[in-house]
Amino acid sequence: MWADIDTRQDFLNYGEAAVLVAEIIQDERMLPTSIGVLGTWGTGKSSLLNIIEAELRADSKTKDSIVVRFDAWLYQGYDDAKAALMETVAEAMIAAAKDAEDKSLTGKAIELAGRVKWFRAAGFAAEVGAAIAGMPLFGAARAAAAAGEKLLEGEGTEDDLKKVREAAKEIGDRAKGLILDKEKRTPPKEIDEFKAEFGKVMDGLKRTLVVFVDNLDRCMPEQTIRTLEAMRLFLSMHRTAFVVAADEEMVRQSVRAHFANIGERHVTDYLDKLVQIPVRVPRLGVREVRAYLFQLLADAERMDEEAQDRLRKALVDNLQAAWRDDPVSVRDVVTLLGLDPASPQVVPFFTADRIAPLLAMPPVNGNPRLIKRMLNVVRMRARLARRRSMPVSEDIIAKVALFERCMSEEATKGFYALIQAAEGGEVKQFAALEKLVEDAPAFVEALPETWKREADLLRAWFALEPKVSGDLRPIAYLGRDTAALSVQKAALSQAGRSALSVLLGAETRTSSVARRALEAVPQAENVVLMEALAAEMRKELDWSSHPKGWWGAVILLDHDKSTLAILQRVVGERAGDKPPPWLIAAARNSNVLPGRGRG
Repeated sequence: MWADIDTRQDFLNYGEAAVLVAEIIQDERMLPTSIGVLGTWGTGKSSLLNIIEAELRADSKTKDSIVVRFDAWLYQGYDDAKAALMETVAEAMIAAAKDAEDKSLTGKAIELAGRVKWFRAAGFAAEVGAAIAGMPLFGAARAAAAAGEKLLEGEGTEDDLKKVREAAKEIGDRAKGLILDKEKRTPPKEIDEFKAEFGKVMDGLKRTLVVFVDNLDRCMPEQTIRTLEAMRLFLSMHRTAFVVAADEEMVRQSVRAHFANIGERHVTDYLDKLVQIPVRVPRLGVREVRAYLFQLLADAERMDEEAQDRLRKALVDNLQAAWRDDPVSVRDVVTLLGLDPASPQVVPFFTADRIAPLLAMPPVNGNPRLIKRMLNVVRMRARLARRRSMPVSEDIIAKVALFERCMSEEATKGFYALIQAAEGGEVKQFAALEKLVEDAPAFVEALPETWKREADLLRAWFALEPKVSGDLRPIAYLGRDTAALSVQKAALSQAGRSALSVLLGAETRTSSVARRALEAVPQAENVVLMEALAAEMRKELDWSSHPKGWWGAVILLDHDKSTLAILQRVVGERAGDKPPPWLIAAARNSNVLPGRGRG
C-alpha cells in the first residue's frame, strides 16, 4: 500500500525541473524572483518542492541558503496570512543570525521580528480584534478594514492609521494597546525601515532567503490574496526567492473573487507580477507512468534499498534519453532488482507494463495521485481475495480497477450489470469483444449502445491481457466489497439513489421517511440497495455499537425479505463467534444472525 503524501524521492523524473529552478536561484542577477510550480491537483507539486529544496541543499552555491517552508493552508481560518508569512521569515532570520560571526546581526533580526507585531496590529482592528472581543465589525471597525489593508501593503496614510486607532477604541483596550505602542510611527516609514533592516540583515548574513509556499490553491480567496501580497513586500528586496506551488486556475479564481469585476487581462497581469517565472509540472506520458509504477511496486515490496537506487537511476537515465533509447523493459527491471524471473513478485511488474498506456490517457492523464489510489484499490482487493480463497488473480483485479478508473460511471454500471445478469458469471459479450479488437468498426458495432462514446478506451482495455473470461462473480463481489459506493449507486435509478442516502442516515427502525423512500424504488433494485448498505457497514471494524447503515438495512429487510442473505453475510463476517449484545437482541426480532432464528 502507498500513503497519499508527497515524497522526497524522485519517482517522476522531476530532477531536471528541480535543477533548472535551482540554477535560477543560484544566479544573484535573477534575484529577487518568484517561481511558480504550476500543476493541477495530484500532479506532484509538493513533491517537486521537496526535490528542489534537496537540490539547493546539495549544491555548494546554495547549500547555505535560508530555506523557509510556508504552508498557507495551515493558517486558513487561524491567522492573518500576511503577518504569518512575515513572522515565519523573521524567525528563520533570527535563527540564521545566531549562527553568524557578526553577533550584532542577532539584535537586528530580533528588531525586524518585532516590527511584525506592528503589521499584525495594523490589521488587528479589522480582523483579529473583533474575534478576540467577540464582536461583529461595525462603525469604526468596518472603516478600519480597508485602512488596515493599506497599512499592511505599505500604502497607508496618517488618516488610515487614525481609522485603525479609532477601531481599537471601539473594540477594546486589548486592541488599543497593540495599536498605540507605535503611535508616533507613520506607516510608510515603518515599511521603509522594515525593508532597510531586512536588507542589512541579509547583507550581513551574505545568504539567500528561499521561501517555499505550498498549498496556496487550497486556501479561500482572501487567504490566497493575502499570501501573495506578503510575497509582494519581500520581492522588492534583494537576496530573496519565492517558489510557489499552486494550481494556476484555482489562484486565478481567487483573484477574480477578491477583486470584483476584474477583467481577464488584469487577472493575468496581477499573476505575472507575483509569479515571474512559471515552471509547469510535466504531464506524465506512457514512459513516465511505467517508470512511476515500477518504482512504486519496488518500494511497496520493500526491496533492497541499493536495488531500488539502481532501478531509479536506470529509469531516470532512460527517461532523459527517451529521444534516443528504447524504454526499460520489464526484464531489465527484474534484473536490476535481482529478482528470480519465475518469482510471483515479477507478475505485478508485467501488469504495470500493460496498464501504463491507459493510465497515461484521459481521464487519468498520468496523474500520480490517481494512479497511486488505483493501486491501493488493487492491493486491498487482492488481499481480500487471498483471505477468502477466491479464485481470482491480481492482474485481473488490476484490469477491472483500471476499467472503473478510466471509464464513466455509466459504463461501470453496465459492466457490473452484465456480470450480474450472466449465467455463472460468464459474460459471452466480453469474449466476443476481445476477438474484435483488431477490427475497429466491428468492435464499435458490437458494443452496448451506452458504451459507444468510449469506444477507443474500451478497445484498448479489451486488448489488454489477461482476458476477462470465465466466472467473473468474484470480481463483481470484490468490486462491491471494497470500492466506493459510487459503483453501487451507478446501478440504481434516481429513486434508488435517494433511498440509499436516506437509509444510510436512518437512526431508528421506525423511520417513516426511509419507508416512504423505499416505496418509490423498483423492487429489482432492493438487492443492489442492500449490497450498498453492506459495503458501508463493512468499513466499520468495531461492531460494539451499530455501524452506519445498520438501521437502513433493517428497514430494507422489513420491506423486502429477499435481501436477508446479503445482510446475514455481512453480519457473519463482522460478528464472528461472539456477536455483541445489541446484535443478539436484534436477532430476536429478525433472523439476521446466520444459523440463528428468532429466540
